[in-house]
Amino acid sequence: MRIGSRRRHRKQGGYAYLGLMILIAIIGVAAAAGVQLGAIYQRRMAEENLLVIGGEFQRALLSYAAATPLGQATQPRTFDDLLRDQRYPNVVRHLRKLYLDPMTGKADWVLVKSPDGQTIVGIHSASNAHPIKIANFTGDFQGFNDKHSYAGWVFVARLPMLTSGQRPSNSQALSSPSP
Repeated sequence: MRIGSRRRHRKQGGYAYLGLMILIAIIGVAAAAGVQLGAIYQRRMAEENLLVIGGEFQRALLSYAAATPLGQATQPRTFDDLLRDQRYPNVVRHLRKLYLDPMTGKADWVLVKSPDGQTIVGIHSASNAHPIKIANFTGDFQGFNDKHSYAGWVFVARLPMLTSGQRPSNSQALSSPSP
């Protein structure tokens, strides 16, 4: 009788081991799905942050253009001109700090230069990754629909339509419509 009871015990131990392996596999799949969802969430937050920071750069470029004395270029030559505009006796700061690109984690913005290559007219991310958000952009970001990479999200100052020789006022520059 003792020999028979050992055989039954060995068979039951195999089923418990198999059940444990299935449970571990299920937990592994659930953990992998959770990590993937977390990565997507992080990327969505980085996209939103990119739009906020890009909006700050747009406002800084508009502010710089609105504060330009007659006869001078309305776009900055460097980021330093946005951070510390020395064209007036009292220093004006159009941009409080140089933000990091949320998609790359570095301050490696790609500058969009004027046709003569002397001044900055816009910026975009250095990331060529495919964005999650591809539609339903608001306000100044309407041109971002259906872009295939973050590099296509170009943040430029959008000035209101002006007649020849007219400069934007501060209120016009800050509330300019999208083209």
